[in-house]
Amino acid sequence: MKFLFIVNDPPYGTERAYNALRQANAIAGKENTEVRVFLIADAAACAKKNQKTPNGYYNLEKMLTVAKRKGIDVAVCGSCMDARGMSEEELHESSHKSTMDELAEWSIWADKIITY
Repeated sequence: MKFLFIVNDPPYGTERAYNALRQANAIAGKENTEVRVFLIADAAACAKKNQKTPNGYYNLEKMLTVAKRKGIDVAVCGSCMDARGMSEEELHESSHKSTMDELAEWSIWADKIITY
């Protein structure tokens, strides 16, 4: 089964992005699954590299590293990056700058779409 996660919330301040990546990573570990994650709106900041969080606090950059190991493709809305002053050089290695056209293609590809 193919899953697309669309994440809208910022990396910190709520736990929605954290829970989205937790669920995506858990599903990606199951047999016969493919998972993709599209970060849009404030969630674009989830893919920013060199995140510094207090000890014991979750870190979305580390969660993206796990996602990459599990074969999850992570895309970040380019317009959302631009609106937040993020450059491609600031993106974590597990992700790539994307477009609404790619989100549309992924939406058609997916058997299930989960939004956070």
